[in-house]
Amino acid sequence: MERSIISVAVAVLCTGWLISAQPAAAQGQAPTPNISDQQIDRTAAAIQNVKKINANYAQKLSAASPEEADKIAREANAAAQNAVKAQGLSVDEYNSIVQLAQNDPSVRERIVKRLGAAEKK
Repeated sequence: MERSIISVAVAVLCTGWLISAQPAAAQGQAPTPNISDQQIDRTAAAIQNVKKINANYAQKLSAASPEEADKIAREANAAAQNAVKAQGLSVDEYNSIVQLAQNDPSVRERIVKRLGAAEKK
């Protein structure tokens, strides 16, 4: 079963990959796919939006009855998908870049820089 965009984003944000970048092993590392600056910008913007959605829906889920929780989780997933698509990315493209950033310090660093620049605005 494919993980939802919410679970991927939550996993990314909860693991702290945006904060603690670990150095990559020098040997045996696959080459980094060519990800454009525009894709990095869009991914960073989508991460910010998904993070806000996660925070909003986490509050709703914590107050929800078990019967309401599934409906709220589906709403959260739809909202996150819409937030990603609004940035001009497909959900698969977003998930691929986020997963790559978890494993590739150079991609992670590029996203972190965009997120840092956005917070200073």
